[in-house]
Order: sequence, then structure tokens, then C-alpha cells
Amino acid sequence: MVKNLMMMRYSNAIFEPLWNRNHISNVQITFKENFGTKGRGGYFDGYGIIRDIIQNHLLQVLTLVAMEPPVACSGENYSNYVRNEKVKVLDSILPVELEDCVLGQYLAPEDGSEPAYVDDPTVPDDSVTPTYAAMVLRINNPRWEGVPFILKAGKALNERKAEIRIQFKQPPGAAAMFPGEKIPHNELVMRLQPDEAVYMKMNVKEPGLRTTPVISELDLTYKSSFPDAFNVDAYTRLILDVLRGSQAAFVRDDELRSAWKIFTPVLHRIEREKVQPIKYAYGSRGPAEADELLRKEGFKYHAEYEWQSRSNL
Repeated sequence: MVKNLMMMRYSNAIFEPLWNRNHISNVQITFKENFGTKGRGGYFDGYGIIRDIIQNHLLQVLTLVAMEPPVACSGENYSNYVRNEKVKVLDSILPVELEDCVLGQYLAPEDGSEPAYVDDPTVPDDSVTPTYAAMVLRINNPRWEGVPFILKAGKALNERKAEIRIQFKQPPGAAAMFPGEKIPHNELVMRLQPDEAVYMKMNVKEPGLRTTPVISELDLTYKSSFPDAFNVDAYTRLILDVLRGSQAAFVRDDELRSAWKIFTPVLHRIEREKVQPIKYAYGSRGPAEADELLRKEGFKYHAEYEWQSRSNL
């Protein structure tokens, strides 16, 4: 699905003209796991969620969302063209500030069915290693200046999910044309796992006599749209890339250096000041402070809408 991002973005005329600060309000890239460290606490405690997930996996997704169009996305030498653009984006990202972060660490659930992070026998009792982080990255270039990119990752949350969520600005004049009505924001969502899908949240008229906007979606769920297709998992595809000599999905040395420049200052500050993570319950959505961070950055949550997978239809 991550590779499909380039195909979708560059081969459909509707997207690239909108893919900029003039039309996009904010971008979220999320990775959620519904289980804890499962005995890997000793290993995880030496790294934390920022190094384990955000600095590499989510940052790679961000570069594909934010990069400028490469010379080629397939064919001869396309790997270097793609990686060149990824490095340019990384070099445009300002170092993360601690004030733009929310760090959390999970507790045991109320019923005691799962241990807290520090109850893992391989984790120190006084560990301040975050198992959840939400961080705002800012890209200082003409396409993206002023658009927050919010990276979120956590363990022991309420669901397993990885997705890209691009929220658009409200259309000019819509509030005046539909007085008294709340106009929801359009969103383009790429669900990476589980139930791979791409859907666009659109506003349509509520059925009936009232002129009230409600959210519906243009939905491409892979299992229902391509029921007979064999979709290999991410690691199988990476091994195939190795056999083919394709390097686009792998990090180049200059890309790695540029990535660490973004996170190293805040990681050193977290460790130097022993920043205490906010406690959250196992199986919850994470710290409530993360929702406040999103609101501060302009994200509008529409509680009345929930996407339903079409995988089993």
C-alpha cells in the first residue's frame, strides 16, 4: 500500500494540484498496536517508540507523502530518483521540539488482564521509556510550510491500525452558502493495515428534505475490489526488491543522516531531562493530551463518522 501512494498521487490528475499548503490543513501518519511488549521489554526499553517506529517506519512514509515528483517512479535508475527527492524533504524538516511532543507509557488495564509496561520483568521499575509518542514535524519548503505533519505510534492501544490521513481545508465560502450548517472537512485516508483501503471522505446531502451535509466516502477496499488478487506482505516485497536489485525502499546513507538530524536533539533532551511519560491505560486511545495536540494543530475530529471495512462484503 505504501508503494501504491506514488501511483495514486502521480497517475491521477485530481491529486497533485491539491497536494500542497493551499488545500491541505494537516497530515497524520499513525501506527497503533493493540498489544504491549510481550516479553520484549528489555530490548524495547533501550530504544523506545520514537527510535523503534517513528524515526524509521513513519518517517519513510512521510517522505513519500511530502516529496516532490521524482524524475521516474519505475524503470531504469528510478530508485535513485525517488531517494533523491526523499532526502530533499528530510533536509527541509526542522528538528522536532519537545513542546511539540506527547509521550506516554501504558499502565495495566482496570481488570488486570495485562501487565503494565514496567511490570515486565525485563524492564526497570523506574523506566521512563515512552511506549507512545505523538510528534509534530514541520517542513520548511514552499509546498508544505505551515502544514503540520503529525506522527503517532503506540503500543497497548485500543486497536491495530496503520494509516495516512490527509485532512483538507474547508472549501472557501461553504459556510456562507450553507448557513447554520457544520461543513465537515474532506479527508483522504490510506489504510495500510489491516484491511488495506483507500477512501475519500466526501460531503453529500442528507437523504430527505433537509439540506444538511453528511459524510460519506469514495471507497477502494482492496479485498472487495480485487477479490482474486494476491497481495504479498511488506517483507516479502522487500525481499523481492533485494533479488531484483531495486533500492527505492531502502535507506541511503545521506538519507539516514538527514533523518537522525530531525530526532537526535529531542531524543537527547528527553534522556537528559528524564522526561516523565504520561500514563495511559492498556487498551485505551493513548494519552488525552495527544488529542489536545491534534486540536492545537488544526485537526478536526468528526465523531459522527466511522469508516466500515468492506473486506467481508
